[in-house]
Amino acid sequence: MTDIHPVQGRHRYLIVGAGPAGLQLSYYLQQRGCDYLTLEREAAPAAFFRQFPRHRRLISINKVHTTSTDPEIRLRWDWNSLLHEPADLPFPKYSGEYFPHADDIVRYLEDFAVHHDLRVRYGTDVTRVDRDGDGFLVHTGQGTYAAECVIMASGWQRPNVPQIKGIEHVTGYESMETDPAHYANQRVLILGKGNSAFETASSMLGHAAMIHLASPRPLRLSWNTKHPGDVRGHHGAVLDSYQFKTLHSVLDCTIDEIRPLDNGNLEVHLTYTHADGETAVMEYESVLRCTGFAMDTSVFGADCRPDLVASGRMPTTRPDWQSTNVDGLYFAGTLAQDRDFKKASSAFIDGFRYNLRTLTALLVERYEQTPLPHDAVAADPTVLTDLVLDRINWSSALWTQFEFLVDALVVDQETGQVRHYVDLPEDYAVSRFADEPHFYTFGLRWGRDEYGDVFAIERHPQPDRASESAFIHPVVRRYRGTTRVEELHLLEDLLAEWRRPERHVDPLREFFTTQLPRA
Repeated sequence: MTDIHPVQGRHRYLIVGAGPAGLQLSYYLQQRGCDYLTLEREAAPAAFFRQFPRHRRLISINKVHTTSTDPEIRLRWDWNSLLHEPADLPFPKYSGEYFPHADDIVRYLEDFAVHHDLRVRYGTDVTRVDRDGDGFLVHTGQGTYAAECVIMASGWQRPNVPQIKGIEHVTGYESMETDPAHYANQRVLILGKGNSAFETASSMLGHAAMIHLASPRPLRLSWNTKHPGDVRGHHGAVLDSYQFKTLHSVLDCTIDEIRPLDNGNLEVHLTYTHADGETAVMEYESVLRCTGFAMDTSVFGADCRPDLVASGRMPTTRPDWQSTNVDGLYFAGTLAQDRDFKKASSAFIDGFRYNLRTLTALLVERYEQTPLPHDAVAADPTVLTDLVLDRINWSSALWTQFEFLVDALVVDQETGQVRHYVDLPEDYAVSRFADEPHFYTFGLRWGRDEYGDVFAIERHPQPDRASESAFIHPVVRRYRGTTRVEELHLLEDLLAEWRRPERHVDPLREFFTTQLPRA
């Protein structure tokens, strides 16, 4: 195959896409001295953020003013900075707004690429990816590149279009008119009930005569789910308008058909989800599709086309972010979220920046034979208690990637030492240490009970009831191989400072005293 397609360049790693994920991974591979090249079809980085979100206001938090001066702690509330050392180019230098303008992230990513002199080849559109022995051939309009490993960091490449009869008559989020005056006195139907749908509804709230947001499933609010990708509280005015009888509505329904009318309007046939099969026919001046995005797999040859999740929107990945069916093909950024979908923050910069730091360590272990780094500490209850609490109280990775990234403590009963690994996906840690008879993971978790009112939760501040904590709190798990044999929750804390002797230190020390093997 390489004789048929002359190779312009050979690299160990080829990254496709120079958005925030591609730039973050480029930075880490460059710091490790790796042979990599990043290909970007546009003339500059951050192509997605040049167009989206359409109303130009990010939902990622930029909390500039905090009580901490520690750069690591501050990253907990800086959802836009890429990781780098020294941290001399933080995003808050570009915006002081809590919800920044999208143009600010574009400027930031442009400067990040230049500041670190990243090896990005712009204006290079990937047209096809083929297998070449154990590696890959990546074809572009400017030539063909060979690589041992390909990492797709290209982000969403196409709109997610639901299978609805007549959907071709609907205007997509990617091309709709954003001037709210365009919708003055109109009846508007928005397909979707995610943040792009609510962003759109919020923009026209004072102009449209009637706004309906529709999807088959009930609305998911981030303050209930703890997931930043669900509908955020700052769109509350739309929900207010629904409850206060303004004729704006949030509908749980299936859209059966959309028909164009002679007057230019659209007739929408729908079936309500929770109304004993009730149907309705509604007329709207505008119908807008705000149903998200999906991955485009058309560039992959038949011998390396990745499997997708059931919805077809993203690839399935192994615990190391590698394709489940194509060896050597990895995914980075928003494409690599299926393992913690709708749970942690792998779809967002503040989450995948940590995933990519770990992915780099896994890549150089596989391709450069560099062992996964770890520290060794004594298998002593006091030592391990201090280590766990120090990490929990400081790490921004464990904070942001709650319920996904953990640290692992692997006990070596022969040496009396414990190997400490940081920032691993928990399912990866369990599979990697499956042959170990005694190891722990620790990280942060939320309470996951169903609460009638998340703002009126009955709390039980006794250490032996810590598993009922509703707020984010530390959890330590002991494994024997792949079997979880014990679990300890530590009480939640309003200031996220887990240092109190009776609530945190003593229970954790007692846990290790009981669980550790005796000499």
